[in-house]
Amino acid sequence: MSFQAILARQSADGVTATVETVEDDILMEGSVTVAIDWSTVNYKDAFALAGQRIIQTFPLISGIDFSGTVESSRDARFAPGDKVVATGWGLSQTHHGGFAQKARVPADWLIKLPASISTRDAMAIGTAGFTAMLSVLALEHGDVGPERGEVLVTGASGGVGSIAIAILSRLGYRVVASTGKRNETDYLQRLGAGEVIDRAMLAQEGAPIAAERWAGAVDAVGGRTLANVLAQTKYAGVVTNCGFVGGRDLPASVLPFILRGVALAGIDSVNAPMAIRQKAWARLATDLDLDKLASTITQVGLSDVPRIAAEMLEGRVRGRTLVDVNS
Repeated sequence: MSFQAILARQSADGVTATVETVEDDILMEGSVTVAIDWSTVNYKDAFALAGQRIIQTFPLISGIDFSGTVESSRDARFAPGDKVVATGWGLSQTHHGGFAQKARVPADWLIKLPASISTRDAMAIGTAGFTAMLSVLALEHGDVGPERGEVLVTGASGGVGSIAIAILSRLGYRVVASTGKRNETDYLQRLGAGEVIDRAMLAQEGAPIAAERWAGAVDAVGGRTLANVLAQTKYAGVVTNCGFVGGRDLPASVLPFILRGVALAGIDSVNAPMAIRQKAWARLATDLDLDKLASTITQVGLSDVPRIAAEMLEGRVRGRTLVDVNS
């Protein structure tokens, strides 16, 4: 049978991505076939469609996550009708991804959704929300609780930042949101930010160690911003990092680490072990206000994805972009 998918192809002019009609025989090896309901557009998707060495084999269906309903399974852990989510692993790198109406993947890549999370909710959360929850778990692992003080969220109007604010505020943290989009202040405050600051405050060259302010931070920016966040973090604070939209280099000093015992925790959502994935999704079911999540969502169809990806790289996308692959 045929289905619709965004197929990325490589040519002398770079990567092109268009909606095509493909046949079932394009599907790759895997024990579970899923009828996809929803996907999302993430920064990694935008980088992939811009030809930034994410996709490692062509042609490939792009999209780093999806949710849907099991159509068939050769693995006893899954049965037709199960609601599932997949994020990361080889999706949109070496294996066909989520910008399609169907996927076949290894059973080890799938999570059964908690009963309280629909397939639409799952992709409203998506890789960004999963990453945000991993960041919160890292703060908790470092004993950074609400009583320790303010937690900073950088790149606050993006997908990870938006959901991190919603989770942290629900857990009782006082959240400070850093953004370059000051017109998004009301949006960030509705999510739970107690204060919104201009990202320029963190983007300039700063001292190797500065006055202590943050008990912890969720950073999706990297570069000079991350260096300044580390310099301002309190003794025994924890800073998580999951992105580099502000640069891949880290022009920082060792002083925050050796004088204040600050911990820098890298957040990997691609190859996270199954146990931590299950824990994160269980926590998302209880610690994320789905009504707040709704305010972050823009819904588009499959054919809109290339345009949204380009706008995302230009900094013109807020929150979560939900993709209805069947429209």
